[in-house]
Amino acid sequence: MNENKRNFYVGIFVIIGILCSGYLIIVMGDLSVFFKDRYTVHGYFSSASGLKKNAVVELAGVKIGHVSAISIDTQFLVAKVVLDIDRKIAISEDSIASIKTAGIIGEKYIEILPGGSDTVLAHGDDIENTESSLDIESLIRKFIFSENAL
Repeated sequence: MNENKRNFYVGIFVIIGILCSGYLIIVMGDLSVFFKDRYTVHGYFSSASGLKKNAVVELAGVKIGHVSAISIDTQFLVAKVVLDIDRKIAISEDSIASIKTAGIIGEKYIEILPGGSDTVLAHGDDIENTESSLDIESLIRKFIFSENAL
C-alpha cells in the first residue's frame, strides 16, 4: 500500500475517533449545560454544609438545574447559593428551596417545593424561603453531651 494512502486512512480514523470521543464527553459528562437556556436565582441559607458546586437542583424529583456557585454574603453572614434553572421551568416567588441529602450519608442537593403564587422569579431574583440541611453531627453532639441523654 502506498505510504500516503495509509497516512490518509489513519488520519480519517483519528478524526472519527476524536469526534466520537467528543460526543461521548458531551453526552455522558452532562456538558449539555452549556447548550441549554438557563436563568439564575439566588438562595440564602444559614448553613450550606456539604453542598457542592454543580449539585443537582430538583423539582418534584426531576432535575431542573444545578448549583453554579456557593459563597458568603458578607452583609448578612449567610451562605449565598447561586442556582442555574432551566428557562422552561417557572418557579413562583413563594417557592421553598431546601438543602436535602440523597440517602443517609449521600450527596447534598437542592429541592424546590413549588408555591402557589402567580408571580414567577426572573433572572437574578432571590428565593425568599429557604431551609438549611439537617446537621447530623450537631444532633449527635447534643445527644451525647446532654445531661438528660439517658
